[in-house]
Amino acid sequence: MQILGLINELIGLPELASEHGSMVDHMLEMVHWLITVLLIGWSAFFVFCLWRFRQKRNPKASYVGVRGHASTHVEIGVVVVEAILLLGFAFPLWAVRSSEFPTGDDVVRVRAVGEQFKWTMHYPGPDGTFGMTKPELISGQNPLGRDLEDPNGKDDFVFTELVLAKDRECIVTITSKDVIHNLSLHPMRIGQDAIPGTIADIWFKPIKTGRWETVCGQLCGAGHSGMVGYMEVMSQEDYDAWFKENTPALTEDKEPEGVATAKENS
Repeated sequence: MQILGLINELIGLPELASEHGSMVDHMLEMVHWLITVLLIGWSAFFVFCLWRFRQKRNPKASYVGVRGHASTHVEIGVVVVEAILLLGFAFPLWAVRSSEFPTGDDVVRVRAVGEQFKWTMHYPGPDGTFGMTKPELISGQNPLGRDLEDPNGKDDFVFTELVLAKDRECIVTITSKDVIHNLSLHPMRIGQDAIPGTIADIWFKPIKTGRWETVCGQLCGAGHSGMVGYMEVMSQEDYDAWFKENTPALTEDKEPEGVATAKENS
């Protein structure tokens, strides 16, 4: 057990499965150590004050106050450490996540659409281009309102789980059909609010295969606690087979498809 990562291991962080996640964990560990030092220091100071300024020793109150500058120096030191954490870790990490999006044909792209109380994933077909969606086309058989007349969407498909390929960068475009949700991917150390009428992109690179729960990070209604989904990271070979299995065959009179589920593909 490394000393630096002691606190993270003690509190039991979720399994790490993304390339950038180690930097998030490192920053979190620094914050934990800072808070631990402050907790011990201020607790010790509080106990000292209870003893030092007890009534028996100080029957008459002093209205002069503190004459030294030790507390000021401590507060300045805390501010400096917090600035280092913010400028040295948080800002650079945020800048990369918000601006340096990957490009190219090898990037996995997914649309994640939230609603009370589930997520629906929209995948582009082999052409890598999403078809248009329109709210007026939403129905039980077409939950995302896909425009089946759009040639770019002929090979699109929808799925109930977020399925990704190991060691391939991915971009997830997030939105909502009703209220504010939040797609929280703990193993990937990333999350994003899903706001109706807007879209937001997140990107990361999975580095480990596995299957994990996804949760909604915003209180979205009475069924919020049950809004649990799943994310699965597959090897490239398994992902290609899954993708091929779910890609619809192109026909002239293609009808809107429902949402494929993991059970249907097992």
